[in-house]
Amino acid sequence: MPQVFDPFLFDSLMMECQRLTAYLRRMNVARYLLFGWVACSFVLLCLSGCIKDPEFYTGSDVELTFSVDTLRFDTVFTTQGSATRLIKIFNPKDQAIRISSIEFASGNSPFFRMNVDGLSGEAFQDVEILAKDSIYLFAEVTIDPDQPSSVSPFVIEDAIAFVTNGNTQQVILQAWGQNAIYIPNNSNSKGLAYLSCDNMEVVWNDPRPYVIFGVLLIDSCTLRFPPGARIHLHGGVVESGNGFYTDGLIYTLSHGKLAVEGTVDKPVVFRTDRLEPEFASLPGQWGGIRLGPGSRGNVFLNARIYNSISGIYVDSTAQVSVTNTEIAWTSGSGLVSYAGDINADNVLIHNSGRNGIQIALGGQQRFRYCTVANYGNTAEALSASNIFCLDPLCSEAYVLPLQMTVENCILTGNNQDEITLIDGTGGTPGAFDYSFSHSLVRIKDLLDENQWPEFLTDCTNCLTYTFGDPLFRDLNMDDFHLDTLSVVEGRALPIPGLSDDLDGVTRDPGQPDIGCFEYVD
Repeated sequence: MPQVFDPFLFDSLMMECQRLTAYLRRMNVARYLLFGWVACSFVLLCLSGCIKDPEFYTGSDVELTFSVDTLRFDTVFTTQGSATRLIKIFNPKDQAIRISSIEFASGNSPFFRMNVDGLSGEAFQDVEILAKDSIYLFAEVTIDPDQPSSVSPFVIEDAIAFVTNGNTQQVILQAWGQNAIYIPNNSNSKGLAYLSCDNMEVVWNDPRPYVIFGVLLIDSCTLRFPPGARIHLHGGVVESGNGFYTDGLIYTLSHGKLAVEGTVDKPVVFRTDRLEPEFASLPGQWGGIRLGPGSRGNVFLNARIYNSISGIYVDSTAQVSVTNTEIAWTSGSGLVSYAGDINADNVLIHNSGRNGIQIALGGQQRFRYCTVANYGNTAEALSASNIFCLDPLCSEAYVLPLQMTVENCILTGNNQDEITLIDGTGGTPGAFDYSFSHSLVRIKDLLDENQWPEFLTDCTNCLTYTFGDPLFRDLNMDDFHLDTLSVVEGRALPIPGLSDDLDGVTRDPGQPDIGCFEYVD
């Protein structure tokens, strides 16, 4: 058992030994000098055996304090290299404490190593800190950015967990594993990056990928993405004064806008920063793209948006044109409008946690040649309303007119009803105007007397989908190209200016197919 050393007692004994030795020397008793030192040594030996064990604080309220709460290795590695950082660990108590374990939260980290109070290892037990004292922990990371990101991710994170009297605390470890453009920057992660350019434009055309680790705010500026741009977003749960939120967010303010200008061969991709196979179809890994109130002129052309909470969220009076775009693996809805304006052509939305398309509080909405495959949840492919309730009983609500057009679209999923229409005014003329034509829909209860019994009459040349009808090539593989015998082949209405499908395939000019894909033999 480690012992507590009393320096005051030690000093007193040393002084007594010195006095004894000086006395013997003055008395010229040389033969007793050796005896004096032997006696002192014996007393000190007895002292070392009589030191009391420290009294350890055992309360569960104990909390260590650390010199930092996040240890960042802010070097962007261009070649294989390593860096070392330190943490000072304080014991604020008036008694000694014993840390029962210090270890990596991940178990065995392939990137990080640590040294605690001079000892190297991956885990430590029963580390003691005296009252009002401290110890040092050194952490080291080794990175090889030439490895693929599936081996060395863009953002490498772990944590060191400290367990003291049953209370667990953590210090976060962050490092950068790839050559990339980090936003805000590699020494200010999980922060706010503010982009403004005097109403001019900024082009993200660096051949390296861009990694947004926090929130990107765009104001008085157009942010342009050229063909092939790769945008990776690192999301995580962040605590704020108003609760918790998931960062990894692109947000346009009223005078900011996005110009996504991909091509069929080189789409612009927005996705998680984790590229390992197990993360490819994992939803909710970052916040999404939010077009703030008043943001106009936003364009998404040949974009791919994966793994977010919501794909594109169009806020009050914001406006966007979405063309030849895929939105997939969202934990929330794929395309959301809250009193916004959306024009969507050749859009594929699938694997949503909620609605494929969610429209609240009216707005101007137009969807042409879109495929919304809303399988695997209980929400509808399309939910549209002109009302937004402010409380669960909807005793207070906002109501704005809705004008919506749906042409040549597939709206399907595993539910009996994949369309919900809600008119908060109860039928006020002009408050809920919709038009469906040449589309495949899956509905049942929507036709009830107290809902929209005339829907199919109003839905010009629409098809109702029955489970088992041939439609997609392979649902299990998320392949939403049309099956050989698909019921939507040749059933669309030609639309001038929309001659190609999502893949760039030219549609039949006389009898095109419904949905974002034209059938190809």
